[in-house]
Amino acid sequence: MNESRDRLLPERWFAEAGTVLAVEAEPGGGRRGWLAERLREAAEGSARTWLLDCDFDVGGPWAGIHEFFVDLLPEIRAGRPDLLRKHDYELVHVVPELKHELAVRNPTLTDLSPPEEKVRNYPADRAYRIVHGLIDLLDAWKGASEEPWVLACDAYDAAGTIGRTFLRELLRRRGKRLRIALLAGVGPGRGSAARQDLGAPPGGVVLALGLAPEPEPAVDRREKARQVQELQARIGENRLELQIHLPALIHLCRLAGSAQGVANWQYWGLDTFNNLGFYEDAVRYGESALAYFRERQPAGTDDTRWAIFVKLFMSYVALQQPDRALRLAEEEAIGKTEDPQRLARLSYLLAMLHARYLPGRDLHKGEEYLDRGMADLARAEMDEDELHFQSVFNRNGLAMIRNFQGRFQEAIELCREGFRELEIHLRQDRHRLHRSVLLFNMAQVYAAVGAYDDALRHFSLAMEMDPHYSEYYNDRGNVYLKMGLFAEACADYWKAIELSPPYHEVYTNLGQCYRRMSRWEEAIRAYSVALDLDPRQALALAGRGQCHDAQGRLAEAEADYSASLAVDPGQWEVLASRAVVFYLTGDLAASLADLDRALELSPGNADLYQNRAVALADLGRDAEAARDLETYLRLQPEAEDRQEVELRLQALTGGSLRLDRETPPHQEVTTP
Repeated sequence: MNESRDRLLPERWFAEAGTVLAVEAEPGGGRRGWLAERLREAAEGSARTWLLDCDFDVGGPWAGIHEFFVDLLPEIRAGRPDLLRKHDYELVHVVPELKHELAVRNPTLTDLSPPEEKVRNYPADRAYRIVHGLIDLLDAWKGASEEPWVLACDAYDAAGTIGRTFLRELLRRRGKRLRIALLAGVGPGRGSAARQDLGAPPGGVVLALGLAPEPEPAVDRREKARQVQELQARIGENRLELQIHLPALIHLCRLAGSAQGVANWQYWGLDTFNNLGFYEDAVRYGESALAYFRERQPAGTDDTRWAIFVKLFMSYVALQQPDRALRLAEEEAIGKTEDPQRLARLSYLLAMLHARYLPGRDLHKGEEYLDRGMADLARAEMDEDELHFQSVFNRNGLAMIRNFQGRFQEAIELCREGFRELEIHLRQDRHRLHRSVLLFNMAQVYAAVGAYDDALRHFSLAMEMDPHYSEYYNDRGNVYLKMGLFAEACADYWKAIELSPPYHEVYTNLGQCYRRMSRWEEAIRAYSVALDLDPRQALALAGRGQCHDAQGRLAEAEADYSASLAVDPGQWEVLASRAVVFYLTGDLAASLADLDRALELSPGNADLYQNRAVALADLGRDAEAARDLETYLRLQPEAEDRQEVELRLQALTGGSLRLDRETPPHQEVTTP
């Protein structure tokens, strides 16, 4: 479809699976009514329809998506209760009220620890695992049925990051299979951007309705304020109920004209969604709250403003935006507090920023900040348990720096001393998360230096304390893989898969393991799942290409090698593998071009010279082939095939022996 304006939608637009149509109009009842009418037409054409309000300010990060799943849940519960159990973790995030009836089977210490003991933030990609788990749930529930689904997403341009990500990934991964069409209701001039954000191809319907803006409806502020008080009284201090009703509290405070009420609840949203790992949406809450407190500076809110700084800082770091984190610290914290506890926390944050996250790590400055933090802790007024914890936490940061410096034994000793201090001075039920993290850190250092038995032991100890943390199994599986213990590695990878919504790294690792076992089809399936989750993975594409290659499926191998190189052109091993495929299919020029490029990237690689000599000889460029064989022998003077190569060299320089045209380059290249 060509992009057009002021025209009706194509006939039976809803029947085209995976289609995205953007509708531009001023927000309000007119646009919503127009979308509802289109859904009525689609329903008459046998489609199942939803009209979803995706406005973040009204419904929070999962605006619209929450309502979509709430509508589907009774059917899934009745028809496939096993899917509710399998996807419990994902569902309680998008529909938190489900926690009243659905207990998550595999909670981690990160989930269970009280706020004051949360020493680990989830990586930013963990939120996207939830998205993919929800898509897998829909795929298992609906499958390739004949019924079209039509989602009209009003206020798509005002949606949160996680909501937009869910819709985009749903269309990319399963839009055609599930027969989904999507209408995106957006403001004037935002249609093309919405289509692009949803992954739709260039060109397509962008319909400008030209509806007149609607006047804001009259609001009884006193009534809204009364509703806020009533809702707050009903919720009390119940954190689950606060999470469930947070969008309503913010929306009601806004309608009541309570700017401070909005800001206070936005801070709560920052805290909640930072802890859950939804960092982009947490930042959206936090930046609005901070803007209010900066501008108004209401009395008695210093603690709230400091807490906003800490959570926003952590969100920026998790999003790999260290420059924004540093700027925030300069504006909100550096030189603006004398409290020793806050100074100790600030020193730790700045140490991590300089030693780990900012471009051009400054390990010396990081260590200086940590030492300054220890001095601040020494003069802070806190109970003994908290002092022990904070001191160990600080020294764990120093262990990270020692690891970066290559002082591995010192890093291990710092972690071991910290673990021992917590064991001696704290009750066994306190700071279990931090103890497991210290064990995990030691395991990582042992793995980095090749002390695999010690690494396995410490991974296992960490897993005893936190048995449902998927990444521990994935990382221990990687150690088993390096040791050549493939059965043990596969078992750990499958356990990691069982404990978490899907993430591409563990499926790629499983593919690597199966490939090294020559279990080609199982490897291909694992790589393919990884690539379904994230198509731009050079390693998974290259690994799958090698599996096709090993089975003689040269067209599939070439396609995967080429896709891998499109993501990362600097892979000499993949270039060499594709060169072999080109040779076997008779494209000698392409084979030679890949070998030339591979040698540019790996100029001292003897095998590449030998391979290129084969291609050059077949092209009749004997002198160049001879030079490459001479280079090979110079680089590999003790080569096992030296006599064979010398005979080939003699043939190229005038002897009677010629190369067999059917003999391909010999090198088998393995992707690490």
